[in-house]
Amino acid sequence: MLVLPTLAWAQGGAAAWPSKAVTVIVPFSPGGGTDAIARLVGLKLAASLKQPFIIDNRVGASGMIGTTAVAKAPPDGYTITVGLSTSLLINQFLYAKMPYDAQKDLAMVYRLAAGTQILAVKPSLPVKNGTELLAYIKANKGKLSYGSYGAGSTPHLFGAYLNHITNGEMNHVPYKGEAPMNQDFLGGQIDMAWVSAAAAKQHILAGKMKPIGVNATERMKALPDVPTLKESGITDPVFQMEGWLAVAVPAKVPKEIQDKLAAEIRKAMQDPEVQRKIEEMGFRPVLNSNPETFTAEYKQQLPKWAELVKISGAKLD
Repeated sequence: MLVLPTLAWAQGGAAAWPSKAVTVIVPFSPGGGTDAIARLVGLKLAASLKQPFIIDNRVGASGMIGTTAVAKAPPDGYTITVGLSTSLLINQFLYAKMPYDAQKDLAMVYRLAAGTQILAVKPSLPVKNGTELLAYIKANKGKLSYGSYGAGSTPHLFGAYLNHITNGEMNHVPYKGEAPMNQDFLGGQIDMAWVSAAAAKQHILAGKMKPIGVNATERMKALPDVPTLKESGITDPVFQMEGWLAVAVPAKVPKEIQDKLAAEIRKAMQDPEVQRKIEEMGFRPVLNSNPETFTAEYKQQLPKWAELVKISGAKLD
């Protein structure tokens, strides 16, 4: 007797949603790629749904402060997050104790973009491609270093795995973000790093960083002349994995609202100008995602990232 009224309420709620402003919590700093894409898509959603989508940057604890606020928010569709694979997936393997359970407290709605990164080396390193880099690391055991945005970041995980497969005993140098890492990279203090196109494109084009390849299954439009790592000679499937940006909501948000939100995001992502701006930042826009496909992708990726964290030895408690 209760099923039909509950279903009718859910459908009515979805039809009326949104009837007021929606808060979009971005758990990272203003001005970064996650923030920029959240604002870009938020403007399109506000125009199509006739309600403000207000960006709220809640920074700290590797994205956990903002993500926790979403996980514990009322499940009415008025608090959502645009987060990264770190805040939505990888952190659960880095921290023994977390204030939210990403798999139980959040629902994955739409994977917005793939966060392709570039493995680059300092110009003086005598290698031109991945094959030569692998050989150089093995021949210079214990002599090389790689930088990252911090312990547990994707550049750390990929660097640690490269170290693992070459037995290179490379030194990991963690920084508090990409900007200070790149500053030292340009100064020659580290030998290699995974960098973003948004921050490193100008340096690559100027010859101040030497690109080896992109961590993806296809080349990025922002730097089309840079091969994939597989094309460059580093063929391990791990180096075809990508981080991502995505939209998630509290787990108990009605499915009808999740589907409506995903449909509106999908509509926004069809805009060529939205695609162009995302590509210029070095990301690859995802044009056709939804809660079912994204959740399936998420579950498929879980053990792969768990293994990378294990190999890296990263623990952030």
